[in-house]
Amino acid sequence: MNQTPLYQRHDSAGAKWGEFGGFAMPLWYEAGLIREHRAVLLAAGLFDTSHMSMFTIAGASARELLQATLTRDLETALPGKKPLCPGRAAYGFFLDERGHVIDDVIVFQEVPDRYFVVVNAAMDGPVIAHLQAHAAADVSFEILTGTLAKLDLQGPKAGDILERVIGDQARPFPAFSFRGHYGASSTVKTRSGAPVLVSRSGYTGEFGFELYLPAEHATAVWDEILAQGQDCGILPCGLGARDSLRAGAMLPLSHQDIGDWPCIRHPWEFALPRADGGWSKSFIGDRALEQASDASYTYAFVGENNRKVPVGRDTRVLLADQDIGHVLTCVTDISIERVAGTILRIGTESAPADFAPRGLACGFVYLDQNVEPGTSLLLVNGRRRIQVTIATTVRPGRTFRMRW
Repeated sequence: MNQTPLYQRHDSAGAKWGEFGGFAMPLWYEAGLIREHRAVLLAAGLFDTSHMSMFTIAGASARELLQATLTRDLETALPGKKPLCPGRAAYGFFLDERGHVIDDVIVFQEVPDRYFVVVNAAMDGPVIAHLQAHAAADVSFEILTGTLAKLDLQGPKAGDILERVIGDQARPFPAFSFRGHYGASSTVKTRSGAPVLVSRSGYTGEFGFELYLPAEHATAVWDEILAQGQDCGILPCGLGARDSLRAGAMLPLSHQDIGDWPCIRHPWEFALPRADGGWSKSFIGDRALEQASDASYTYAFVGENNRKVPVGRDTRVLLADQDIGHVLTCVTDISIERVAGTILRIGTESAPADFAPRGLACGFVYLDQNVEPGTSLLLVNGRRRIQVTIATTVRPGRTFRMRW
């Protein structure tokens, strides 16, 4: 099993281990999943996500290749439908000819003819092979997986901690912008001297940053961030909290919530180039999506309490006793609960002073028919049954786009 550069740090911190994407990854530490999840809502959490795959695409035809293969229209990807430019990033999907998801991706434009691409663990090979099949001769690829570390600093105190680590480069910092580089010539460096690319992004739905840096600096920067954030209540966080946070923020897990089926009729349609009843551009898989009239539907749900069910095809979704699908994701967001019928989250003015949520189950279902928000469904796995409601929002007040 592969290890990230921070394996020893995690082991000495008492990490509970699990396998993900071929890597030994910390699921949680001594503080436990609940405290780690809540740290991201109330203070800050630091995640090691160095298992992610990374590579660059360069050449005069690099943008043309991305426009042809990425679902996101790079010419309208920024607020105000402005084109992607150096220092900005965009989220989208790579699809095959059937319109099925190969992987989801964040694309960073470094300079006009060079892009930094981040995909999921072990997916650099399959994604690059797909892109090479459609690339012009002048386009080149460089795999950076394993040479870089990736650290996610998330939570309301993340900006203050980052400022202590990189100085005045920490603000202002709009969402999906980035600065610096992971190479030695970077204009952004930590106070310990590590070059770093800092992105205003994350996988929690909350305010925060992702840091990309040479793997040999990973331990020093991890220690530096934890030390600088100690008085802010920072905690190291594992994949358990990452999963519960992303589900409460209605973010998909690739190859679980999106995958080998048509990439339409889901909560992430913003990553498709829809325009005037059609597409704003051509892309691989577009015709298949147009013809997918019988495609199933993916919806977010929220439960009545914190009881969960297993995921997969064995857990069925019932609507008035009719079997209409199965469960893709089911976790507990332990920062929310209903008060007088309204979902509240910790750390907000709307929550009572003594608010101590026990959490609500949430996730995604895959259905063979369209249902409306507010529809009540029953999730069934053997004798285990939970009542849930189709939702357009799970955890309220998410801070991802907070001004900084």
